[in-house]
Amino acid sequence: MKNESKFSSKLGFILSAVGSAVGMANVWGFPYKLQQGGGAAFLLIYLFFVVVFGYVALSAEFAVGRRAGTGTLGAYEAVWSERGFTTIGRFIGFLPLIGSFCIAIGYAVIISYITKALFQSLDGTLMNLNSEAWFGGFSSTAFSVVPFHLFIVVVTIFTCVKGASSIEKSNRIMMPAFFILFLILAVRVALIPGAFEGYKFMLQPDFSEAINVNTIVTAMGQAFFSLSVTGSGMIVCGAYLNRKEDIVSASKQTALFDTIAAAVAAFVMVPATFAYGMEQSAGPQLLFVVLPKILQEIPAGRLFAVILYVAVIFGGISSLQNMLEVVAESLMHRFTNLKRIPTLVVLGLLLFGIGIFMEPISQWGPWMDFVSIYIIPIGATIGAITWFWVMKKEDLLDEINMGAARHYGTFWHNIGRFVYVPFAILICVIALVFRIAF
Repeated sequence: MKNESKFSSKLGFILSAVGSAVGMANVWGFPYKLQQGGGAAFLLIYLFFVVVFGYVALSAEFAVGRRAGTGTLGAYEAVWSERGFTTIGRFIGFLPLIGSFCIAIGYAVIISYITKALFQSLDGTLMNLNSEAWFGGFSSTAFSVVPFHLFIVVVTIFTCVKGASSIEKSNRIMMPAFFILFLILAVRVALIPGAFEGYKFMLQPDFSEAINVNTIVTAMGQAFFSLSVTGSGMIVCGAYLNRKEDIVSASKQTALFDTIAAAVAAFVMVPATFAYGMEQSAGPQLLFVVLPKILQEIPAGRLFAVILYVAVIFGGISSLQNMLEVVAESLMHRFTNLKRIPTLVVLGLLLFGIGIFMEPISQWGPWMDFVSIYIIPIGATIGAITWFWVMKKEDLLDEINMGAARHYGTFWHNIGRFVYVPFAILICVIALVFRIAF
């Protein structure tokens, strides 16, 4: 049964797709990897992969979702059934779908941490504490952010209650706010003495890094995960896209805004750490140890702490929303007797019930590593192979060209088949063999 819920406009679709893509990979992953990878050298490599993945991978996932009229499970079943492998199709989509839900469990925990930081910014306590001791205290304690955790899960469920309609409406608020708030922070950071050294580092290429295999692989992985081409989440966005819209054009715009989000975050994080002589940290250390130290030194730091954590919460909820929606929609498609609100509530209870045991960072870290090393890369690779090697070329191109301003043919498909798919397989192999969590 095809889902009849649709985004009301191309803008609503793009904001929702950008909301799905924008998340922790942009806020704490990109600035750290940019700094570790030689600044502009890493950026140029990253942009190359964004162009490739945005052009074919995003487009394919949107197209598959729109053609199937549903999310992950129905889309895989439709494609494999066309080749006579209905049984495989009915089950193969579960791995990327499980990946979405497992990532959602971890996301809900970290957004709960951020919500705690926001509340302590509002009451001013964040401005007068030792950030290492503060973060170490609550992140090492079981059930330390339960009220914030519950709040995040409830808010996410609420934004999904009407499917495409409520997702679009919430992202029309959250995404512009995310960009505006980060731009405010970027302007403030620009006024800090010493910030120029950070900009210089970011924009002056170290070409020795451009031939560094580690830098290339890291940039590829960052682009892959930042655009959320994981064989699941973006499919449901496509399922809600009107058939008159140009998919490739929408994909390019989604990739553009996702890249701008990463760049704006970097223009906040990197110059700030340079100005205060701090080492750029990845992951939770950046948001909960390094940045609070900087905010404590900045005039009106309390205000900017509130702005920072509100912006990150918006980016996090928009991603979490997509992860929850793709699971709910897929289950309702497969099991047609399920109703939306009860399904969302049950998924929310699972998200919260499992997640509270992941609240200590000692549990959260291994969980996220396991998901990002084993489940997500394999699921994404299954998706890439399915779209460009299992799906009939003419079927995929028919959907890509539906509403397109120009015609896409063999050239576009070959980029997907002979460039994107090998990259997806490479990321998967590297993650599995070297146990790298991108």
